[in-house]
Amino acid sequence: MEFIFIAIIILFILEYGRKIDSKRFIGDAEPYFKFLMEDDYKFLLNVRYGEEIDIDKLFGNRIKNAFITIVFLIFIFLMSNFTFINILLAFIIGFIVFKQPYFGLQRYYKANLSRIDQMLPYYLKSLEILIQHYTVPVAIRRSIETAPDIFKSGLRTLVAKIEAGNSTVDPYMDFAKEYPVRDSMRMMRLLYRLGLGSQENKQEQLILFARTVSTLQNKAREQKYKNRLERMENQTMAMLFATGGGILLLLLLSMMMMMNF
Repeated sequence: MEFIFIAIIILFILEYGRKIDSKRFIGDAEPYFKFLMEDDYKFLLNVRYGEEIDIDKLFGNRIKNAFITIVFLIFIFLMSNFTFINILLAFIIGFIVFKQPYFGLQRYYKANLSRIDQMLPYYLKSLEILIQHYTVPVAIRRSIETAPDIFKSGLRTLVAKIEAGNSTVDPYMDFAKEYPVRDSMRMMRLLYRLGLGSQENKQEQLILFARTVSTLQNKAREQKYKNRLERMENQTMAMLFATGGGILLLLLLSMMMMMNF
C-alpha cells in the first residue's frame, strides 16, 4: 500500500517537473492502436462535425481516456483486492470508455439518417446541371464547394483518383463505400457509365441519370413526410395516453376520497 502511494507521488513529481511526458508517451503509442479505429469512424465524424474535424486528435483522446481509466482502476484494485478478474474488469471498462464516443456517433447518425440520406439526391441534382456542360470528373470537381460538408472529403479523393489515371469504376465504388447512404452504390455506377459514354449518346445517358435522380428525390420527400407523420402520430398517442392517464388518476383519487368520507 505504501509503495503504491510513493509510486503515485513520484510519477506526479516527474510529470510536474517535465521529466516525463505522459501526453508524448500516449501520442507515440497511438499509431499502434490504429487497428482499433472503426471502418466508418471517419464517415460518422464528418456527418457529426463536418469536414474540418481533426480525426487523429479525437481518436487520440479516445485512446488517452481509455488508458487513464485502465491505469486508475488498476491502482484502485492494487489498494483493495488485486486479482486477475479485477485486472480483466479494468481492461473491459477501459474498452467501454474507448467505444463510448463511437457509440454516440452511431446514435447521432441513426437519429439523423433520413436527413443525411436526403442530401445525396439534392447534390446529384446540382451535379446533373454541371454534367450538361462538362465531363463527369470536371463536373464533380466544380461541385465540391457547394456539396454538403460530409461529402467534400470523399469527392476530392474521388476526383484525385480519376485525375491520377484510374479510369475504372473503383474510385466511384470507394466513394459509395465510404458514404453508405441510401442508393449511393447505384448512383455512383450511373455516374461512371455517364463518364464512359460518347458525346453521341451522352444525352440519352443524361436523361436516364436525371430520371433516376428525380426518383431518388421523390423517395427522399416521401420518407421525409413519412417520418414527419410518424412523429406527429407518436406525439398524438403520447398526448392521449397522458390525458387518459391523468383522467384515470383523478377518478381513482376521487373514489378514494369518497370512500374515506
